[in-house]
Amino acid sequence: MRMQRERGISLIGLIFVLAILGGIGLLAMQVVPTYIEYRAILGAIERAKKDGGENIKEIQDSFNKSAEVGYITAIQGRDLLIVRENGQFEISFEYEKKIPLAGPASLLMEYKGTTAKEGAKKKVAE
Repeated sequence: MRMQRERGISLIGLIFVLAILGGIGLLAMQVVPTYIEYRAILGAIERAKKDGGENIKEIQDSFNKSAEVGYITAIQGRDLLIVRENGQFEISFEYEKKIPLAGPASLLMEYKGTTAKEGAKKKVAE
């Protein structure tokens, strides 16, 4: 009688796979909220452009109101780059979010966005 070889995953293999999935899950739990906030900022600058008004201060105030309602803490109205192009305002932003992982290791997320159709404009040195 021949012995059949058992197939499947061993206990150590299962623990290893669960550890990898747990690490990915923990990382996702830290990255996903920053992405959700980024999407909220994109929506807030679109609303600020639409509802903002005739000057930069009104646009910043409109963004700050949306930020307060949308729990946006990464940037404020004063952090926005607002320029007038072709008779209308275009709003841009850029920020970094640093997520600590373990010890000295961290993950740096760089976010930027704009209301301009042709993409983000380069900042002019002040």
